[in-house]
Amino acid sequence: MSNAEQFCLRQNVQVEPLVDQWYAWPHLIAPATTARNITQRHFKIMDSYINSPQIHANAVKNPKMLGGPFIDYGGKRVDEIRGLRERTKRERAALIELSEAIDKLDSMLRSSAKGYSLHPLYEKIPAPLRGYVELVYDLNNHPSFRLIESLLYRSRYYDPNQQSLMLSTISADDRPFVLSTPRLPSDHALHLRLPFDDPAVDNLFRLKSVPRPWNEIKEMLHASDEQDTLLKSFLTPDPPPSYSAYVGPGLRWRYFGHACILIESQGVSMLFDPVLSYTYENGISRYTYLDLPNTIDYVLITHDHQDHILFETLLQIRHKVKNIVVPRSNGGRLQDPSLKLLFRNCGFRNVIEIEEMEEIRDGKVHISGLPFLGEHADLDIMTKMAWLVRIGPHSLLFAADSCNIEPRLYEHLHRELGDVDALFLGMECDGAPLSWLYGPLLTQKLERAMDESRRLSGSNFEQGMHIINTFHCREAYVYAMGQEPWLNYIMSIKYTDQSRPIVESNRLIEVCKERGIIAERLFGEKEILLGEEPVRRPAAPALVGS
Repeated sequence: MSNAEQFCLRQNVQVEPLVDQWYAWPHLIAPATTARNITQRHFKIMDSYINSPQIHANAVKNPKMLGGPFIDYGGKRVDEIRGLRERTKRERAALIELSEAIDKLDSMLRSSAKGYSLHPLYEKIPAPLRGYVELVYDLNNHPSFRLIESLLYRSRYYDPNQQSLMLSTISADDRPFVLSTPRLPSDHALHLRLPFDDPAVDNLFRLKSVPRPWNEIKEMLHASDEQDTLLKSFLTPDPPPSYSAYVGPGLRWRYFGHACILIESQGVSMLFDPVLSYTYENGISRYTYLDLPNTIDYVLITHDHQDHILFETLLQIRHKVKNIVVPRSNGGRLQDPSLKLLFRNCGFRNVIEIEEMEEIRDGKVHISGLPFLGEHADLDIMTKMAWLVRIGPHSLLFAADSCNIEPRLYEHLHRELGDVDALFLGMECDGAPLSWLYGPLLTQKLERAMDESRRLSGSNFEQGMHIINTFHCREAYVYAMGQEPWLNYIMSIKYTDQSRPIVESNRLIEVCKERGIIAERLFGEKEILLGEEPVRRPAAPALVGS
């Protein structure tokens, strides 16, 4: 390669963001949740693999075990897993102490906080947490603590040098589940020690559309001479096709898979819960990174789950994004880390945090944050928001995985906001139990029956139909709920025609069509153009499922 020749990053270069060599998701960024996941998830998985590698090898071959705590190395590379465990113990000793301190603090509060003043208990706070927590009661004298998250990010408990990127090529949809297997070195993968807030990360992903000379690329990524051959294989002299922004009347929305939708209207673009496929030959038509605008005015996040905040996508588009909009957190709860702090510490400088019923106005585009109930196992979590977008005569409600456990909420919202043209809703009404996602944060063992009753579940047929009826929707779209094959690596769901979410969503779609409401379960890709004039609503017969 000559220094004069310029190169772009290939569109099928897969980029895995890592923390301690584990696939990065929000609970591996915030210091306190990272600490708990290291001690209560990662160490347990690694210890199990070291002791019984063949059990893991057998489990990952069983589709029913998808998403379970099993390392996917075929029972091999045990010494490397042992080495990673020992290195983590050395390099993350502070976080191990922090996790142990959370256990001790919780135990101390249960035994010592009986409704009297908490002031004398500050001296009993474990040393790693001193100055980082406030002790509190609720109105019924139940003790708890508030983490001072902003200080934790400035302490020894947050180390961005443990963050990195692993580059490889991808040519098919099938990817192994990533949340339970640490990434080990590979001859086919380039491991870049880059913190997520490093400017080189944005420069790397600008290469997908803006070419640069080889010597600049190598210097920018701090690549060694030994990495030259592999890095060069990820580059191409051919620039990608240019993107044609939507300039027509009204608006255009495009479905990219899972809960990811792009809206373009009036020169403003909005991208919801970005989860994107790479570009390669495949059998299912889809939009990819190539189908994104050069500038995205707003990225809107509905909630803090790993399939809605995907750093693999977000880091690749960060240089395009003007604003990232997130729901406000509960202020220091272990289970509810601040997304504003999380994103800012990962290099997203333009973070807007809003509360329920707040609005963003950009010309004729109005974006409102609406309450989002359910799907969080009854935990006290505020970082979840449905988004209502109003553009001229059109209104679209992105309810994500909202579970309509309290129908009166939507009746109150309708009174304030009026009718809504289109509803976008997930219907994963048989969600995983609380412990699957939040288990590492628990300091006491949860009874199995309680765990099974508290699930990460969205709306069923009756709950979804009530939203449609209440807002007099003329269109209803159900998300694919993880069924697109390129999402296997973060989703542990394999539905059949008999699975309850499929049965319930089929019923909702059927009833909607009987009533003249456009309805569909989205899959792969879809594009809809809406003109400047409102579409006349069909006459509504007697309500069903309300």
